[in-house]
Amino acid sequence: MVEEKVVYQRPDALCDVPTHYCPGCTHGVAHRLVAEVIDELGVRGRTIGVSPVGCAVFAYQYFDMDGAEAAHGRAPAMATGIKRVMPDHVVFTYQGDGDLAAIGIAEIIHAATRGENITTIFINNAIYGMTGGQMAPTTLPGQRTTSSPSGRDVELTGYPIRMAELLAGMPGAAYVARQSLHSVKEINRAKRAIATAFKAQLAGLGFSMVELLSSCPTNWKLTPPEALAWVEQVMVPYYPLGEYKVTDEVRALTRKQG
Repeated sequence: MVEEKVVYQRPDALCDVPTHYCPGCTHGVAHRLVAEVIDELGVRGRTIGVSPVGCAVFAYQYFDMDGAEAAHGRAPAMATGIKRVMPDHVVFTYQGDGDLAAIGIAEIIHAATRGENITTIFINNAIYGMTGGQMAPTTLPGQRTTSSPSGRDVELTGYPIRMAELLAGMPGAAYVARQSLHSVKEINRAKRAIATAFKAQLAGLGFSMVELLSSCPTNWKLTPPEALAWVEQVMVPYYPLGEYKVTDEVRALTRKQG
């Protein structure tokens, strides 16, 4: 008799609820990776997630752990307060490009500068997803959106903001990486980066952020497979993947833990 072995199942840190995300959106993949890392680190009982305003506004409904909802762009400020009051807890923010790179850019820069011992998961899909597909701070040059129907004109609106490179320059940042969700190989790399970011927080090493290139088929007006291909072929060249800040302490930590 063949013994059955479970090789894939829902993480304990994820709730068994219907999703509100559009078909093909990779927010769900990002949620799963965060949940898997939290389960594997054994910290679910003392983890608090801070949700943004945007497509992931209901993120607290998907994670089976304590959560809080911040005002638009203020998730890093709320996470700072929670972490300072409860330093023994694991605190993370989950934010999109409008929430983090537009209205909340001051909060994230100052959190990184101060070296707040929190972790940020940043979803970069190069567009405003929830509000109708307008141009975001991360929209690529020439990319068409509902507010740039002829394509983003950098002479008029400036260039996209590369958040990983920006935050890597902050003295208080311990670990900053950019990964992608467009393939199995990159998803595995993204999970390793998320794990490193949480481990840095657990070791008290300071601010950490993982940027994830994500798809938005609905507002890009592409099929889900086409959207994943667009991430790989168009977004990755402009937003190169990799680790942008790894302090010696984080490097030693990951080497020790394998």
